[in-house]
Amino acid sequence: MSTLPDAPVLTLNSAATIPQIGFGTFQIPPEQTRAAVEEALSIGYRHIDTAAGYYNEAGVGEAVNGSGLARDDIFVTTKLRNYDQGANRAREAFERSLDALGLDRVDLYLIHWPVPSADLYVETWEELIRIRDEGLATSIGVSNFLPDHLLRLVDETGVVPAVNQIEAHPLFHRPELRALCRDLGVVVEAYSPLGQGADLADPTVVSIADRIGSTPAQVVLAWHLSVGHVVIPKSVHPDRMAENLAAAAVALSDVDADELNLLHREDGRVGGDPATFSFPQTLEDMKARGE
Repeated sequence: MSTLPDAPVLTLNSAATIPQIGFGTFQIPPEQTRAAVEEALSIGYRHIDTAAGYYNEAGVGEAVNGSGLARDDIFVTTKLRNYDQGANRAREAFERSLDALGLDRVDLYLIHWPVPSADLYVETWEELIRIRDEGLATSIGVSNFLPDHLLRLVDETGVVPAVNQIEAHPLFHRPELRALCRDLGVVVEAYSPLGQGADLADPTVVSIADRIGSTPAQVVLAWHLSVGHVVIPKSVHPDRMAENLAAAAVALSDVDADELNLLHREDGRVGGDPATFSFPQTLEDMKARGE
């Protein structure tokens, strides 16, 4: 039984609640995923994030279904591959994800990238709305959507995404995009919430950690929680998993939070640029890119 604090929860515009600290599975090999997710659940995580493009949904589902926990106690997110955008392909892809997960619904289903060069994200969103309305996904959202993508979805469909999962961390946290999400009622979910480790060596982060007796990772995650982000840090090491979840008990002062807010820089990105990212996320594509 975990003695770690429960992750705080946020209420989405769908009225569903989402744990603010989740367990990310990006780049966890399929053969290691079940064990990693089982460990995360045993430590106390109740929010698991995967994607069709990670090719590890089956391992996530095996861990969730074998956990002994009530299905309603675990928040499961998955995402649509770029290759599967378009109304007909999106439906088929969603059904494959449900089959891989062994679930009859997901808590959150996301369009993984807008891929503006293909211009399919609006019709794909319309299919996600139908999936939600059929009760197959409790909430629907997007990932990596920039302001023009978000505004176009809302203008053309009238449906506001529940979540926008974006790269966000103190060294690159996109104030204007976050402000738009706040104004629209979209929860920001941060992937690479530690900047893939880059933020942990920042002198401001290290200084705050030393002063309050926490680790740099906990300081960064506590900052995310303080500004209303959902975070999905990934680690296959139990001690790191526990350290990340324990960030829920770390309190930052307003001064600390303000110092971290000032770290944003436009060249702080560590992932792909949503304006141009268009890789299909097939296995062949992933292998060619070394993922």
